[in-house]
Amino acid sequence: MSRKEPLLGALKACILNIQADKDPITDGHPQLTSLCDILEIILRKGIRQPVLGLWRRDYWHWMEQLPQQDTCSRLPQLSMALEKTLACKRTLTAQGRGRYYIRQAMNRKIMAVTIHHLLHTPRLLEWYDRESSVLTNECFAEPFLSLLLVLSQMKFTLDLENSSFLDESWLLPVCEMYNTVPCRELGMVLWYTGGRIFVTEVIAGSQAEADECVQAGDIIDEINGVALRNAKGGEAQTVLQKLRGKPLSFRMIHWKWHDGSVYRPMLPHLQLMQKEFPDFQLRYDTKSNKEMSEDRLQDDRLLYSLRYLGQVNIGMYGGKEVLDEGIEKVLQQNLVPQEVLLDVKETEVISMENSTQVLFHHHYPEIASVGQRLDRRALFAYCVAVSPETPRTTSFDCLVFESSSVKDATEIVSRIAAGFRNTEWFV
Repeated sequence: MSRKEPLLGALKACILNIQADKDPITDGHPQLTSLCDILEIILRKGIRQPVLGLWRRDYWHWMEQLPQQDTCSRLPQLSMALEKTLACKRTLTAQGRGRYYIRQAMNRKIMAVTIHHLLHTPRLLEWYDRESSVLTNECFAEPFLSLLLVLSQMKFTLDLENSSFLDESWLLPVCEMYNTVPCRELGMVLWYTGGRIFVTEVIAGSQAEADECVQAGDIIDEINGVALRNAKGGEAQTVLQKLRGKPLSFRMIHWKWHDGSVYRPMLPHLQLMQKEFPDFQLRYDTKSNKEMSEDRLQDDRLLYSLRYLGQVNIGMYGGKEVLDEGIEKVLQQNLVPQEVLLDVKETEVISMENSTQVLFHHHYPEIASVGQRLDRRALFAYCVAVSPETPRTTSFDCLVFESSSVKDATEIVSRIAAGFRNTEWFV
């Protein structure tokens, strides 16, 4: 039996789900983050690292070398995308630049072209291990390229200006333009950390308060076209001095995400701010109990309310035979249960705390088995690979949950099983 590549199954399912939507795909599409995640895992799988280990290779490092190839000079779209990525001042790492390029490539319909040129550039293809990489295996490379050709037929309209957090996450913040009239004092107190400019206070009675477009905790990402991603202390004031008396246009990154919760990649900065500025507070929207209960619905899907009981490593095999053993070991730990919400999507399972903080995020190719406890059917568990990029040497963790009803537990198990049925580790 020929070996399967579970990542290709997950990628195919994700593309088919997105393809079903006829409208242009924007940043708000619920499957976009999963698509980008899977593409990145495939591009990273099997990359060989330098022997001395002085720096770490990523897929962007071979992408930026493509303009040196003769064939690439005859493809202006690819060259333009690479040049724009190199010129982007909002990404500082190889990870951020690689992600920025992928988003451009989807907009420009050139992801398949990029991989085609890698496959015909032996010097760069040698960066990948022939045993583990999708790109160096003929049985996998052609289906991967075919899926990218399907992707190239789809219309993406992604906001490339919203890129200042790609170094940290595929999850994008709410990013908006704030235009204001010339004024002597704008009324924002600023704090510089991690190359970003945070607003710590909006002064009462100021123009910024009157405009109601800025809150304490937001980030100034750009002023009148000047990117401030890697700003040093006082840089915003210097820019504002040069623009004194002129209308101002700010690109603001809001701390508040689409669902009203804190944008997760900002949390470490906001927590540090709260320590340094005791009076700093985020302004949350107040909601009635009815509105809070309606948060359980996302994209017309019900989020399951569960108790997370814990997890345990169960060794090098993650088949259904070890689920009972894993559940028993977790129960013996007597940990305090944690209330969570479980979202079972088409290509992944996401466990959250109160619709805000993501605890676990597992794509189906990482899941090896799922099942219920026979004597307590409200208990269920699934096994997940610790290192899915190295399936031959990975171990497995068993995660255990308890539902309020046997019906919900059975439904969850069935949905997870259906999700990874065609991408199982053991075939």
